[in-house]
Amino acid sequence: MSKRQESKYKIDRRLGVNLWGRSKSPLNRREYGPGQHGQRRKKPSDYGLQLMAKQKLKGYYGNIGEKQFRKIYQEAVRRKGDTGENLIGLLERRLDAVVYRMKFVPTPFAARQFINHGHILVNGKRVNIPSYRVKDGDVIEVKNKSKQLALVLEAIASGERDIPEYLTVDTGALKGSFLRAPQLADVPYPVQMEPNLVVEFYSR
Repeated sequence: MSKRQESKYKIDRRLGVNLWGRSKSPLNRREYGPGQHGQRRKKPSDYGLQLMAKQKLKGYYGNIGEKQFRKIYQEAVRRKGDTGENLIGLLERRLDAVVYRMKFVPTPFAARQFINHGHILVNGKRVNIPSYRVKDGDVIEVKNKSKQLALVLEAIASGERDIPEYLTVDTGALKGSFLRAPQLADVPYPVQMEPNLVVEFYSR
């Protein structure tokens, strides 16, 4: 598992977007990149735009490692249909993404740690692998002993995000179901994602 050593919000400033739509993002105060030359604005090349689209998508899902992200892309290519839509569907099936979407935790990074520590059950069984692929109809819930954790209570009470329609969630029981893989238009990204540019990046 890759571990993000630097502050996660630096990716916001580097990419120039509030990636998770959080009020804590430094981009709300400084709309320019980090470092000495952060305020210089350069027009990116086609390759630069494609790279940025890939970095945004990777970063949004807890900064997935390049090797793992490429494997997800390769599976999206093998599946029938639009590769970009397939890529989004596969990313949204990750258990850490589902736990985050269900608002059991405040960030994708917290979702990964929460799952690693054994706080999540899938169909009644403990699963501690953040990249575990959720199937249609799977039931995801917070373990009874973990339901009063401050992290969980903060996330449930937060008004920063809405729960998308491809999930059903009982916030009182901290339990929900994954109904189906979403299309790009179904996913409530705070910023515009461009999986078509990610496909172009890997097709070069």
